[in-house]
Amino acid sequence: MAQEYEQLKLENQICFPLYACARKITSSYTPFLKPLGLTYTQYVVFMVLWEEETVTVGELGKRLYLDAGTLTPLLKTLEKNGYVTRARSHEDERVTMITLTDQGRALKEKCKDIPFKMAGICPALQNREQAEELYSLLYRILES
Repeated sequence: MAQEYEQLKLENQICFPLYACARKITSSYTPFLKPLGLTYTQYVVFMVLWEEETVTVGELGKRLYLDAGTLTPLLKTLEKNGYVTRARSHEDERVTMITLTDQGRALKEKCKDIPFKMAGICPALQNREQAEELYSLLYRILES
């Protein structure tokens, strides 16, 4: 009878260690982001904006695997705090463009060392080959 439910044991789930690791890693960013007044989700939004400068909400959602319902309140907060501007596209009014302000660009300098600090927190990922393998596997899961 017990074998009939083996698939329901927590120890047999791939999703659980992924979930627990994601929570642990995300919470490890808090000491670095909280003094800047940022959440982890806001931080990854900035990472995209620091690369692109201006993106649509749709492009941002696609890059971050987030829906507009999650992004809209977050972007409103970033706009209220002076980090971004939101404006309707001139080509299509249904599309909202997100653009960094000078204040948003300046935040990049304050965040530049966070990846190095995070690398020091997680010794298991300091092996470059293993980290690249994990990165590749995770993106294969995301894209499937």
